[in-house]
Amino acid sequence: MSKRAATAVGPAWRDVPRLQVHRFATLAMDRVPALAEEILREIRREFPQLPVVLDELGEPKALVGIRRALEHFVTHVTTGGERPQVPPQDFQDFGRGEGLHGRSLDALQAIYRLGVRLAWRRLAEIGQQAEIPAPAMYELAESGFAYLDGLVAQSVRGHAEAAARQAGERLRLQRQLLAEILDGGPAVAERAARIGWPLPERVAVAVLTRPAREAVAPAVGPGVLLDMERERPCVILPEPDAAGRHELLARATYGWSGAVGPPVPLAAAAASLRWAEAALALVERGLLPPGELLRCTEHTEALVLLPPEELIADLTRRSLAPLESCGPGHARRLADTLLAWLETRGGAPEVAARLGVHPQTVRYRLRQLRDLWGADLDDPDRRFALELVLRAQRLREGAAGGTATEGRRVS
Repeated sequence: MSKRAATAVGPAWRDVPRLQVHRFATLAMDRVPALAEEILREIRREFPQLPVVLDELGEPKALVGIRRALEHFVTHVTTGGERPQVPPQDFQDFGRGEGLHGRSLDALQAIYRLGVRLAWRRLAEIGQQAEIPAPAMYELAESGFAYLDGLVAQSVRGHAEAAARQAGERLRLQRQLLAEILDGGPAVAERAARIGWPLPERVAVAVLTRPAREAVAPAVGPGVLLDMERERPCVILPEPDAAGRHELLARATYGWSGAVGPPVPLAAAAASLRWAEAALALVERGLLPPGELLRCTEHTEALVLLPPEELIADLTRRSLAPLESCGPGHARRLADTLLAWLETRGGAPEVAARLGVHPQTVRYRLRQLRDLWGADLDDPDRRFALELVLRAQRLREGAAGGTATEGRRVS
């Protein structure tokens, strides 16, 4: 609490004869109802957007609150208490209502300043009537400002509670919408309308890995759906193909890692989620780079070739069986040459340029490959299978820190 807020009426006021204090209090109490109505009337003139909320007796709650605040203050003046006693509930409720209606704290404080200015004008007139000395009135003004601080503090508390409640409710509705989208439920449009979320044509789904259990939630924009309650936080990024969208998401998730699935139509969001989860699984196995928000569209080959390990391993064993008759080092060099030839479909010079060896060396290896596989190298299906397993092997070894093509092991 500020020094001023803790200030009671001072010695000049306490030196005022009790009879004069009593007269001041009586006059002030008599005028409280009219003064409260005057204050409310002026507030409504300056702030016409304020709603009129009635209590159970049909009286405006704001009028009741103003009247009670004035009565509490006058009572404090009469008794000479240590500090003004603030009636908390009325003003917390007022601040809460302002927050729920979306009005700012600046507007709230402007309302209070207007009310206090009018109240002080009338109390100063009553002070003159009761012949209260000027020094005592100055102290009374100081006490009044302390009282105002207390009223504002109570309203700010109510305003903050309302803001927190609204934020929590919006997050809850966002989580429901996100789940509905990923589940392909029928209420997507209805839930989106409740939070004013425009339905996008395309989305990308990201799965995040927490840097720590207590990590602060990513500061995603208002149009991005975020569910922090999942074991792995999930994000739905609308219109991911728009310029700068992925960069914005990367900045918002700075310090986090994870994977962003490919852009898909809204109805297929679950497919984007599956790819993001598959990419994250590869990251955890060390087959894709960690420590960043990885984009699936930049690792399509790895995502297609690496996850079905058992199938690829079996196909690799069958497709590369002819190399079993060669020594490990020679088999590796032949496999490198075979993949370079399959990728370029060129002659010895093109393959040699890719491998960094002499064209004559490539011609020798190509003759050996023809001896090992024979007519199978002319079969498009066999060539496709060979290229597939060799590419998968290169990806796996590259993730494990493999060297250049000529140094790659054949399994």
